[in-house]
Amino acid sequence: MPLVGIVMGSDSDLPMMKQAAEVLNEFGVDYEMTIISAHRSPKRAIEYASTAPERGLEVIIAGAGGAAHLPGVLAAMTPLPVIGVPIKTNTLDGVDSLYSIVQMPSGIPVATVGINGAKNAGILAVQILSVVDSTLRQKMIDFKKRLAKEVNDKAVLLEEIGYPEYLKRKEEKRS
Repeated sequence: MPLVGIVMGSDSDLPMMKQAAEVLNEFGVDYEMTIISAHRSPKRAIEYASTAPERGLEVIIAGAGGAAHLPGVLAAMTPLPVIGVPIKTNTLDGVDSLYSIVQMPSGIPVATVGINGAKNAGILAVQILSVVDSTLRQKMIDFKKRLAKEVNDKAVLLEEIGYPEYLKRKEEKRS
């Protein structure tokens, strides 16, 4: 049964929002994914959010660009935590999306990650679920240890070979 709902305002958001799904896959968390527009399909948005708990969802990740009202509309209609992902737009580079999502009125919070931060939204959803799931908590602890090891390994290499060689090797890996 899905524990996380991943919702996006348009199919153009899918290349970004798939990053949240990839994180959830990595941690073994079931999710569902759909497209809902707060403006073009408001009844669908209300129904989705208001029935989410009875469907077994625990967290909703909602990505939207431009006016980006989707996360706030969903948060208004559900008791579940909602994580908003501001999607970068061509017009204002996603700043409009960020402001729309982060500036929620008192009583209707939306946890907001950075612009195009769907990966972090997936990680935050896992952290929220790990509050009551010790298996997920251990996976998160292991994940954070891997992150720290990666940084430490890079630091050791940089200190050993110096920045010119380090940058050369990074460029060779990209090629």
